[in-house]
Amino acid sequence: MNKRRPVFLRYLWWKKPKFKNDLKWRKPKGIDNKVKHQLKGYPPLVKIGYRGPSLVRGLHPSGLEPVVINNPRDLEGLDPARYIVYIGGSVGLRKAIELYRIAASKGFKVANPPKTTQLTQGA
Repeated sequence: MNKRRPVFLRYLWWKKPKFKNDLKWRKPKGIDNKVKHQLKGYPPLVKIGYRGPSLVRGLHPSGLEPVVINNPRDLEGLDPARYIVYIGGSVGLRKAIELYRIAASKGFKVANPPKTTQLTQGA
């Protein structure tokens, strides 16, 4: 599905330096904008038809459901075959390393492990 979906970037991103630093989609609003009118030879407009199937929407590319954990209790009752774990952004490095070790020992895949240099130094 994603192979056929074009990369949607704002119009004139290739011309204006301020757009090159911030590559994201912005809907064209001008009355004469060629992208808005979907003229041939211009980048595609975002449309509902490009949306992925509802069965896989929101899943990690591995096919697992993402779950954010902030403490070891969040792992209770989760199946490693169904869920992939993200360590919360507000968790500090020491606790993140601890959470990573606990999750890995229970068989979970961690999508955002702490830096490997920190993992090898700690006990």
